Amino acid sequence: MRVQRRERSVERQRRRTRRDVVVEYGLLLLGSLLIALSFNMFLSPNQVASGGVSGISIIVQSVFGFEPAITQWVLNIPLVVFGTYLLGGHFGLKTAVGSFLLPLIILMTRGLPALTNNLLLASIYGGILIGIGVGLVFRGKGSTGGLDLAAQIVHKYTGLSLGLSMAMLDGLVIVAAGFVLSPEKALFALIGLFVTGKTINIVQIGLSYSKVAFIISEESEAIRQKILLEMDRGLTQLQATGGYTGEQRTVLMVVVGQTQVSRLKDLVKAVDPLAFVILSDTNEVLGEGFKFEGSR
Repeated sequence: MRVQRRERSVERQRRRTRRDVVVEYGLLLLGSLLIALSFNMFLSPNQVASGGVSGISIIVQSVFGFEPAITQWVLNIPLVVFGTYLLGGHFGLKTAVGSFLLPLIILMTRGLPALTNNLLLASIYGGILIGIGVGLVFRGKGSTGGLDLAAQIVHKYTGLSLGLSMAMLDGLVIVAAGFVLSPEKALFALIGLFVTGKTINIVQIGLSYSKVAFIISEESEAIRQKILLEMDRGLTQLQATGGYTGEQRTVLMVVVGQTQVSRLKDLVKAVDPLAFVILSDTNEVLGEGFKFEGSR
């Protein structure tokens, strides 16, 4: 009986693994398609080079007339090779697939008409569409390569943070666009880059925000009971020491949704009007009562 249960468990795990692989590559394909549509219908026709290898390909096309997809392959393939050599193969097969797939889809959809000639609209909507595409690729645990790999290399060998390395490389692309294309288009590219970053965050963590509250009170036990029984929320008790008095205090940490913030404050105030309450935003909460790691 135990052997049969173990075999069924192994078989369920295999099916789950195969399903996850299909979903992840599906997200990589869908994300790459959205990025390609954004490139061909918004960014490239308006020469909005908002960072990355795609931005470089727009600059190269304007100067030499080279096909953007070819430029992207020429840059992506060495980056994947050097990334594998310098960083190891931890970024996986999906990065190599994405580095080849995205330029291919850009090449296949290059005949699509531009949806607008307005630089501001192109920057905003192009940034949104790229952000959705990149966010989906990230949710599929993949990458489209490009300057992401270059940023990882810079991060490893210079000690600069990954975010700063990425910002520096994108900044260099936008500065180059300012010289080669026009300063005005470089400014619009900055707007596109900003919109892309915000959209990626929304796709990754959603629009919902929760609040984490830290409550310090001499009536912590009474507040704890109220939160547990009246709000039906779990909480954590942290042991702390007062910096001025040196006294031991219990700090209550509780995470609530936006709609429960007012109720929590009223509850604490009713028990102890002098309680010290710290509220801050938290973008993603995993676990019972919120959402689970496997949810999409």
